[in-house]
Amino acid sequence: MKSVDAHLAEILATVRPLAPLELDLEQTLGATLAEDVTSPVPLPPFDNSAMDGYAVRAEDLGELPVTLPVIDDVAAGSGELRAVGPGHAVRIMTGAPVPAGADCIVPVEWTDGGTVSVFIDRRAEPGHAIRRAGEDVQAGEVVLKAGTVIGAAQLGILAGVGRKRVLARPRPRVVVISTGSELVEPGGQLALGQIWDSNSFTLTAAVREAGGEGFRSGSVGDDPAVLLDRLDTALVRADAVITSGGVSMGAYEPVKEALSPLGTVGFVKVAMQPGMPQGFGVLGDDQVPIFALPGNPVSSFVSFQLFVRPALDKMRGLPAGLPETVAARTTEPLRSPSGKRSFLRGVLAGDGTVSPVHGQGSHQLAALAAANALIVVPEDVTEVPAGASVEVMRL
Repeated sequence: MKSVDAHLAEILATVRPLAPLELDLEQTLGATLAEDVTSPVPLPPFDNSAMDGYAVRAEDLGELPVTLPVIDDVAAGSGELRAVGPGHAVRIMTGAPVPAGADCIVPVEWTDGGTVSVFIDRRAEPGHAIRRAGEDVQAGEVVLKAGTVIGAAQLGILAGVGRKRVLARPRPRVVVISTGSELVEPGGQLALGQIWDSNSFTLTAAVREAGGEGFRSGSVGDDPAVLLDRLDTALVRADAVITSGGVSMGAYEPVKEALSPLGTVGFVKVAMQPGMPQGFGVLGDDQVPIFALPGNPVSSFVSFQLFVRPALDKMRGLPAGLPETVAARTTEPLRSPSGKRSFLRGVLAGDGTVSPVHGQGSHQLAALAAANALIVVPEDVTEVPAGASVEVMRL
Protein backbone atom coordinates (compact mmCIF):
# COMPACT_ATOMS: atom_id res chain seq x y z
CA MET A 1 0.00 0.00 0.00
CA LYS A 2 1.00 3.59 -0.59
CA SER A 3 1.75 5.81 2.40
CA VAL A 4 -0.29 8.90 3.23
CA ASP A 5 2.78 11.08 2.74
CA ALA A 6 3.63 9.58 -0.66
CA HIS A 7 0.07 10.00 -1.95
CA LEU A 8 -0.05 13.62 -0.84
CA ALA A 9 3.39 14.27 -2.35
CA GLU A 10 2.16 13.00 -5.74
CA ILE A 11 -0.89 15.23 -5.53
CA LEU A 12 1.11 18.35 -4.61
CA ALA A 13 3.63 17.61 -7.38
CA THR A 14 0.77 17.58 -9.90
CA VAL A 15 -1.38 20.49 -8.75
CA ARG A 16 -0.33 24.00 -9.79
CA PRO A 17 -1.23 27.41 -8.31
CA LEU A 18 -3.99 29.18 -10.20
CA ALA A 19 -2.86 32.01 -12.47
CA PRO A 20 -3.35 35.49 -10.97
CA LEU A 21 -6.16 37.62 -12.36
CA GLU A 22 -7.11 41.28 -12.12
CA LEU A 23 -10.10 41.10 -9.78
CA ASP A 24 -12.59 43.80 -8.90
CA LEU A 25 -12.58 44.59 -5.20
CA GLU A 26 -16.00 42.98 -4.72
CA GLN A 27 -14.60 39.67 -6.06
CA THR A 28 -11.51 39.47 -3.88
CA LEU A 29 -12.86 37.99 -0.64
CA GLY A 30 -10.99 34.72 -0.07
CA ALA A 31 -8.58 35.33 -2.96
CA THR A 32 -4.80 35.41 -2.44
CA LEU A 33 -2.91 38.56 -3.31
CA ALA A 34 -0.32 38.14 -6.06
CA GLU A 35 1.20 41.61 -5.67
CA ASP A 36 2.39 43.90 -2.92
CA VAL A 37 -0.13 46.69 -2.33
CA THR A 38 1.13 50.14 -1.34
CA SER A 39 -0.71 53.26 -0.30
CA PRO A 40 -0.48 56.23 -2.70
CA VAL A 41 -1.21 58.68 0.13
CA PRO A 42 -0.68 58.82 3.89
CA LEU A 43 -3.49 57.46 6.03
CA PRO A 44 -5.15 59.44 7.41
CA PRO A 45 -4.42 61.88 4.56
CA PHE A 46 -4.88 64.90 6.87
CA ASP A 47 -5.08 65.71 10.59
CA ASN A 48 -8.65 65.02 11.68
CA SER A 49 -10.78 64.88 14.79
CA ALA A 50 -11.22 61.57 16.60
CA MET A 51 -14.53 62.67 18.15
CA ASP A 52 -17.25 65.30 18.16
CA GLY A 53 -16.21 68.36 20.10
CA TYR A 54 -14.42 71.68 19.82
CA ALA A 55 -11.10 72.49 18.17
CA VAL A 56 -9.17 74.90 20.40
CA ARG A 57 -5.68 75.98 21.43
CA ALA A 58 -4.59 74.13 24.56
CA GLU A 59 -3.06 77.33 25.94
CA ASP A 60 -6.55 78.85 26.08
CA LEU A 61 -7.52 76.22 28.64
CA GLY A 62 -5.02 77.46 31.23
CA GLU A 63 -7.56 78.43 33.86
CA LEU A 64 -10.74 76.39 34.06
CA PRO A 65 -13.62 76.71 33.73
CA VAL A 66 -13.49 78.85 30.62
CA THR A 67 -16.04 80.10 28.11
CA LEU A 68 -14.88 80.55 24.48
CA PRO A 69 -16.82 82.00 21.55
CA VAL A 70 -17.67 79.46 18.84
CA ILE A 71 -16.72 81.07 15.53
CA ASP A 72 -17.41 78.26 13.05
CA ASP A 73 -18.53 74.67 12.45
CA VAL A 74 -16.57 72.05 10.50
CA ALA A 75 -18.18 68.78 9.38
CA ALA A 76 -16.63 65.56 8.11
CA GLY A 77 -15.92 65.85 4.40
CA SER A 78 -15.51 69.64 4.52
CA GLY A 79 -12.98 70.94 2.02
CA GLU A 80 -12.95 74.53 3.25
CA LEU A 81 -9.88 75.88 5.01
CA ARG A 82 -10.55 77.02 8.56
CA ALA A 83 -8.43 78.44 11.35
CA VAL A 84 -8.73 79.00 15.08
CA GLY A 85 -7.28 82.12 16.61
CA PRO A 86 -6.36 82.71 20.24
CA GLY A 87 -9.33 82.62 22.61
CA HIS A 88 -11.74 81.03 20.11
CA ALA A 89 -13.24 77.62 19.40
CA VAL A 90 -14.55 75.81 16.32
CA ARG A 91 -17.21 73.14 16.69
CA ILE A 92 -15.97 70.01 14.93
CA MET A 93 -17.37 66.59 14.00
CA THR A 94 -15.62 63.20 14.02
CA GLY A 95 -13.41 62.81 10.93
CA ALA A 96 -13.44 66.51 10.04
CA PRO A 97 -10.15 68.29 9.19
CA VAL A 98 -8.57 70.02 12.19
CA PRO A 99 -8.54 73.81 11.64
CA ALA A 100 -5.18 75.54 11.42
CA GLY A 101 -4.06 76.90 14.78
CA ALA A 102 -5.92 74.29 16.84
CA ASP A 103 -3.77 71.75 18.68
CA CYS A 104 -6.37 69.73 20.59
CA ILE A 105 -10.01 68.64 20.53
CA VAL A 106 -12.21 69.11 23.60
CA PRO A 107 -14.86 66.34 23.54
CA VAL A 108 -18.42 67.62 23.57
CA GLU A 109 -18.98 65.61 26.78
CA TRP A 110 -16.56 67.97 28.57
CA THR A 111 -18.64 71.02 27.63
CA ASP A 112 -22.15 72.43 27.72
CA GLY A 113 -22.51 71.78 23.96
CA GLY A 114 -22.93 75.44 23.12
CA THR A 115 -23.18 76.68 19.54
CA VAL A 116 -22.56 80.42 20.08
CA SER A 117 -20.19 80.04 23.01
CA VAL A 118 -18.94 76.94 24.76
CA PHE A 119 -18.39 76.37 28.48
CA ILE A 120 -15.40 74.06 29.14
CA ASP A 121 -14.58 72.68 32.59
CA ARG A 122 -11.98 69.99 31.76
CA ARG A 123 -8.51 70.39 30.31
CA ALA A 124 -7.41 68.84 26.99
CA GLU A 125 -3.68 68.48 26.41
CA PRO A 126 -2.00 69.27 23.06
CA GLY A 127 -2.75 66.54 20.54
CA HIS A 128 -5.78 65.22 22.42
CA ALA A 129 -8.31 63.47 20.10
CA ILE A 130 -6.40 64.41 16.94
CA ARG A 131 -5.60 61.72 14.39
CA ARG A 132 -2.38 62.80 12.75
CA ALA A 133 -1.83 62.48 9.00
CA GLY A 134 0.10 59.30 8.22
CA GLU A 135 -0.09 57.84 11.73
CA ASP A 136 -1.62 54.65 10.29
CA VAL A 137 0.21 54.39 6.95
CA GLN A 138 2.83 56.51 5.22
CA ALA A 139 2.64 57.24 1.50
CA GLY A 140 4.38 54.44 -0.42
CA GLU A 141 4.21 52.02 2.50
CA VAL A 142 3.28 48.36 1.78
CA VAL A 143 -0.06 47.67 3.45
CA LEU A 144 -0.53 44.08 2.21
CA LYS A 145 2.09 41.66 0.89
CA ALA A 146 1.75 39.15 -1.91
CA GLY A 147 0.53 35.84 -0.52
CA THR A 148 -1.97 37.44 1.85
CA VAL A 149 -5.43 35.87 1.90
CA ILE A 150 -8.00 38.64 1.57
CA GLY A 151 -10.49 38.67 4.42
CA ALA A 152 -12.85 41.42 5.50
CA ALA A 153 -10.13 43.52 7.17
CA GLN A 154 -7.77 43.13 4.19
CA LEU A 155 -10.53 44.08 1.79
CA GLY A 156 -11.10 47.17 3.92
CA ILE A 157 -7.51 48.38 3.64
CA LEU A 158 -7.55 47.76 -0.13
CA ALA A 159 -10.53 50.07 -0.39
CA GLY A 160 -8.91 52.45 2.12
CA VAL A 161 -5.89 52.97 -0.14
CA GLY A 162 -8.12 53.54 -3.15
CA ARG A 163 -7.70 50.23 -4.99
CA LYS A 164 -10.61 49.22 -7.20
CA ARG A 165 -8.84 46.18 -8.69
CA VAL A 166 -5.96 43.98 -7.50
CA LEU A 167 -3.90 41.14 -8.93
CA ALA A 168 -4.86 38.00 -7.01
CA ARG A 169 -5.24 34.24 -7.32
CA PRO A 170 -8.99 33.50 -7.30
CA ARG A 171 -10.64 30.91 -5.12
CA PRO A 172 -10.49 27.49 -6.83
CA ARG A 173 -13.77 26.40 -8.42
CA VAL A 174 -14.47 22.82 -7.37
CA VAL A 175 -17.29 20.63 -8.67
CA VAL A 176 -18.48 17.85 -6.36
CA ILE A 177 -20.22 14.70 -7.64
CA SER A 178 -21.50 11.77 -5.59
CA THR A 179 -21.89 8.35 -7.21
CA GLY A 180 -24.17 5.46 -6.38
CA SER A 181 -27.57 4.23 -7.49
CA GLU A 182 -28.61 4.02 -3.85
CA LEU A 183 -28.43 7.80 -3.37
CA VAL A 184 -31.53 9.97 -3.04
CA GLU A 185 -31.66 13.77 -2.71
CA PRO A 186 -32.48 14.88 0.85
CA GLY A 187 -36.20 15.49 1.10
CA GLY A 188 -37.01 12.63 -1.25
CA GLN A 189 -38.70 9.38 -0.28
CA LEU A 190 -36.44 6.40 0.44
CA ALA A 191 -37.15 3.01 -1.08
CA LEU A 192 -35.69 -0.20 0.28
CA GLY A 193 -31.90 -0.14 -0.13
CA GLN A 194 -31.64 3.62 -0.58
CA ILE A 195 -29.99 6.36 1.52
CA TRP A 196 -30.00 10.14 1.34
CA ASP A 197 -26.95 11.68 -0.31
CA SER A 198 -24.85 13.41 2.34
CA ASN A 199 -21.40 13.33 0.72
CA SER A 200 -22.05 15.96 -1.93
CA PHE A 201 -23.29 18.38 0.72
CA THR A 202 -20.44 17.62 3.14
CA LEU A 203 -17.71 17.91 0.53
CA THR A 204 -19.11 21.06 -1.08
CA ALA A 205 -19.24 22.70 2.33
CA ALA A 206 -15.70 21.50 3.06
CA VAL A 207 -14.50 23.13 -0.18
CA ARG A 208 -16.02 26.43 0.89
CA GLU A 209 -14.53 26.13 4.37
CA ALA A 210 -11.14 25.54 2.74
CA GLY A 211 -11.36 28.76 0.72
CA GLY A 212 -12.68 27.40 -2.56
CA GLU A 213 -15.89 27.89 -4.47
CA GLY A 214 -17.86 24.67 -4.17
CA PHE A 215 -20.43 23.64 -6.77
CA ARG A 216 -22.58 20.63 -5.89
CA SER A 217 -23.44 18.62 -8.98
CA GLY A 218 -25.57 16.13 -7.09
CA SER A 219 -25.32 12.39 -7.59
CA VAL A 220 -25.11 9.99 -10.53
CA GLY A 221 -25.88 6.30 -10.60
CA ASP A 222 -23.58 3.42 -11.41
CA ASP A 223 -23.40 3.96 -15.18
CA PRO A 224 -19.84 5.02 -16.17
CA ALA A 225 -21.10 6.70 -19.36
CA VAL A 226 -23.42 8.96 -17.37
CA LEU A 227 -20.55 9.88 -15.07
CA LEU A 228 -18.31 10.77 -18.01
CA ASP A 229 -21.03 13.03 -19.42
CA ARG A 230 -21.34 14.75 -16.04
CA LEU A 231 -17.57 15.19 -15.85
CA ASP A 232 -17.46 16.72 -19.34
CA THR A 233 -20.01 19.28 -18.20
CA ALA A 234 -18.11 19.94 -14.96
CA LEU A 235 -14.80 20.59 -16.70
CA VAL A 236 -16.21 23.69 -18.38
CA ARG A 237 -16.20 25.59 -15.08
CA ALA A 238 -13.96 23.58 -12.76
CA ASP A 239 -10.43 24.12 -11.49
CA ALA A 240 -10.78 20.76 -9.70
CA VAL A 241 -13.32 17.94 -9.42
CA ILE A 242 -14.18 15.74 -6.45
CA THR A 243 -16.09 12.48 -6.75
CA SER A 244 -17.12 10.24 -3.89
CA GLY A 245 -17.78 6.52 -4.17
CA GLY A 246 -17.09 4.04 -6.93
CA VAL A 247 -13.38 3.48 -6.18
CA SER A 248 -13.32 0.21 -4.21
CA MET A 249 -12.57 -3.33 -5.33
CA GLY A 250 -16.13 -4.61 -5.84
CA ALA A 251 -18.47 -4.64 -8.81
CA TYR A 252 -20.36 -1.53 -9.90
CA GLU A 253 -17.51 0.92 -9.28
CA PRO A 254 -18.40 3.59 -11.86
CA VAL A 255 -15.57 6.01 -11.14
CA LYS A 256 -12.93 3.34 -11.63
CA GLU A 257 -14.66 1.96 -14.72
CA ALA A 258 -15.04 5.39 -16.29
CA LEU A 259 -11.63 6.87 -15.52
CA SER A 260 -9.16 3.97 -15.52
CA PRO A 261 -9.18 3.61 -19.34
CA LEU A 262 -8.21 7.29 -19.73
CA GLY A 263 -4.73 6.58 -18.38
CA THR A 264 -4.54 9.91 -16.54
CA VAL A 265 -6.16 8.86 -13.27
CA GLY A 266 -4.64 6.28 -10.93
CA PHE A 267 -6.35 4.24 -8.23
CA VAL A 268 -4.38 3.06 -5.22
CA LYS A 269 -4.69 1.73 -1.72
CA VAL A 270 -3.36 4.19 0.85
CA ALA A 271 -2.20 2.88 4.23
CA MET A 272 -4.77 4.79 6.26
CA GLN A 273 -7.98 4.19 8.15
CA PRO A 274 -10.56 5.31 7.22
CA GLY A 275 -10.17 6.02 3.51
CA MET A 276 -7.91 3.31 2.07
CA PRO A 277 -9.18 3.37 -1.57
CA GLN A 278 -8.11 6.58 -3.30
CA GLY A 279 -7.99 7.90 -6.83
CA PHE A 280 -6.19 10.93 -8.23
CA GLY A 281 -5.22 12.28 -11.62
CA VAL A 282 -6.04 14.91 -14.22
CA LEU A 283 -8.76 15.32 -16.83
CA GLY A 284 -9.05 17.16 -20.14
CA ASP A 285 -6.78 19.45 -22.10
CA ASP A 286 -6.46 21.78 -19.13
CA GLN A 287 -5.22 18.97 -16.88
CA VAL A 288 -7.91 19.59 -14.26
CA PRO A 289 -7.12 17.66 -11.04
CA ILE A 290 -9.69 15.07 -10.00
CA PHE A 291 -9.88 13.56 -6.52
CA ALA A 292 -11.73 10.26 -6.48
CA LEU A 293 -12.58 9.76 -2.81
CA PRO A 294 -14.16 6.72 -1.17
CA GLY A 295 -17.92 6.64 -0.68
CA ASN A 296 -18.24 6.09 3.07
CA PRO A 297 -19.04 9.52 4.53
CA VAL A 298 -16.30 9.59 7.18
CA SER A 299 -13.74 8.20 4.73
CA SER A 300 -14.49 10.89 2.16
CA PHE A 301 -14.37 13.66 4.78
CA VAL A 302 -11.06 12.51 6.26
CA SER A 303 -9.63 12.09 2.75
CA PHE A 304 -10.65 15.65 1.94
CA GLN A 305 -8.78 16.99 4.98
CA LEU A 306 -5.62 15.05 4.17
CA PHE A 307 -5.43 15.37 0.39
CA VAL A 308 -7.87 17.88 -1.10
CA ARG A 309 -7.45 20.71 1.40
CA PRO A 310 -3.64 20.84 0.94
CA ALA A 311 -4.14 20.77 -2.85
CA LEU A 312 -6.54 23.70 -2.63
CA ASP A 313 -3.98 25.57 -0.53
CA LYS A 314 -1.40 25.11 -3.27
CA MET A 315 -3.90 26.20 -5.93
CA ARG A 316 -4.49 29.35 -3.87
CA GLY A 317 -0.76 30.06 -3.74
CA LEU A 318 -0.42 29.17 -0.05
CA PRO A 319 1.95 26.81 1.80
CA ALA A 320 0.61 23.28 1.39
CA GLY A 321 1.01 20.13 3.43
CA LEU A 322 -0.72 17.87 5.90
CA PRO A 323 -2.78 19.75 8.49
CA GLU A 324 -0.78 20.83 11.53
CA THR A 325 -1.12 18.80 14.69
CA VAL A 326 -1.09 19.62 18.39
CA ALA A 327 -0.18 17.33 21.27
CA ALA A 328 -2.92 16.12 23.61
CA ARG A 329 -3.45 13.39 26.21
CA THR A 330 -5.96 10.73 25.34
CA THR A 331 -8.56 10.03 28.01
CA GLU A 332 -9.15 6.49 26.79
CA PRO A 333 -7.02 3.67 25.35
CA LEU A 334 -6.86 3.58 21.54
CA ARG A 335 -6.47 0.75 19.03
CA SER A 336 -5.22 0.91 15.46
CA PRO A 337 -4.48 -1.73 12.78
CA SER A 338 -0.84 -2.49 12.15
CA GLY A 339 0.61 -0.84 9.04
CA LYS A 340 -2.08 1.85 8.71
CA ARG A 341 -2.15 5.42 9.94
CA SER A 342 -5.43 5.87 11.80
CA PHE A 343 -7.39 9.08 12.05
CA LEU A 344 -9.81 8.57 14.93
CA ARG A 345 -12.55 11.07 15.50
CA GLY A 346 -12.30 12.81 18.86
CA VAL A 347 -13.24 15.78 20.99
CA LEU A 348 -10.31 18.03 21.93
CA ALA A 349 -10.95 19.81 25.23
CA GLY A 350 -9.54 23.04 26.57
CA ASP A 351 -7.51 21.20 29.23
CA GLY A 352 -5.33 19.52 26.61
CA THR A 353 -7.09 16.16 26.63
CA VAL A 354 -8.76 14.43 23.72
CA SER A 355 -11.53 11.83 23.96
CA PRO A 356 -12.42 9.49 21.09
CA VAL A 357 -16.06 9.66 20.11
CA HIS A 358 -18.13 6.50 20.46
CA GLY A 359 -18.66 5.29 16.93
CA GLN A 360 -15.50 5.06 14.82
CA GLY A 361 -17.09 3.35 11.81
CA SER A 362 -16.48 4.99 8.45
CA HIS A 363 -20.25 5.25 7.96
CA GLN A 364 -21.05 6.93 11.28
CA LEU A 365 -21.95 10.51 10.40
CA ALA A 366 -23.37 11.42 13.81
CA ALA A 367 -20.08 10.57 15.50
CA LEU A 368 -18.20 12.66 12.93
CA ALA A 369 -20.54 15.60 13.53
CA ALA A 370 -19.78 15.39 17.25
CA ALA A 371 -16.00 15.48 16.73
CA ASN A 372 -13.75 18.54 16.53
CA ALA A 373 -10.47 16.72 15.94
CA LEU A 374 -8.75 13.73 14.36
CA ILE A 375 -6.50 11.67 16.63
CA VAL A 376 -3.50 10.46 14.61
CA VAL A 377 -2.13 7.00 15.41
CA PRO A 378 1.04 6.16 13.42
CA GLU A 379 1.37 3.09 11.21
CA ASP A 380 3.68 1.24 13.62
CA VAL A 381 1.46 1.74 16.69
CA THR A 382 -1.41 -0.63 17.41
CA GLU A 383 -2.30 0.32 20.99
CA VAL A 384 -2.16 3.63 22.88
CA PRO A 385 -2.80 3.59 26.64
CA ALA A 386 -5.05 6.12 28.33
CA GLY A 387 -3.11 9.20 29.41
CA ALA A 388 -0.52 8.88 26.62
CA SER A 389 0.42 11.83 24.44
CA VAL A 390 -1.01 11.76 20.91
CA GLU A 391 -0.95 14.09 17.91
CA VAL A 392 -4.27 15.68 17.04
CA MET A 393 -5.50 17.52 13.92
CA ARG A 394 -8.06 20.18 14.68
CA LEU A 395 -11.18 20.17 12.52
